Amino acid sequence: SRFIRFCDAFNIPLLNLVDVPGFLPGTNQEYGGIIRHGAKMLYAYSEATVPKVTLVVRKAYGGSYLAMCSRDLGADQVIAWPTAEIAVMGPAGAANIIFKKDPDIKTKTDEYVKNFATPYQAAKRGFVDMVIEPQETRSILISTFSMLASKREGRPAKRHGNFPV
Repeated sequence: SRFIRFCDAFNIPLLNLVDVPGFLPGTNQEYGGIIRHGAKMLYAYSEATVPKVTLVVRKAYGGSYLAMCSRDLGADQVIAWPTAEIAVMGPAGAANIIFKKDPDIKTKTDEYVKNFATPYQAAKRGFVDMVIEPQETRSILISTFSMLASKREGRPAKRHGNFPV
């Protein structure tokens, strides 16, 4: 969150390269402050007014994807490679919940990946702006940041926000 606020303070655009399989569950992480630190990062992204571009290169699952400046958190552009997997949770975990009693769980897991965890499904639902080939990445990012160079975000007049402690 400190880096995000630094970039915002000096008008440096943010590029997020996303490959997050999810938050590691457990009491150790909770006692370590993952919720507190995650809240600070979410607040910093939502408060930032600089151009924010997110590139999903591989896995983007659940809350961890949302925390990496997804469309819902205010990303100006969300771009994905065709190999990206974007879903509420990992395919194996989702298939184990949805098709728990089905004997052919492997086939069902593959169907879940094909039907739900693709960047094309996310684009169809408006969570991804474009799906690009990896070799196009540099030129697309250059044109995206050029387009966003004149971005002005109108915010209500205030002295400061109330960030999570």
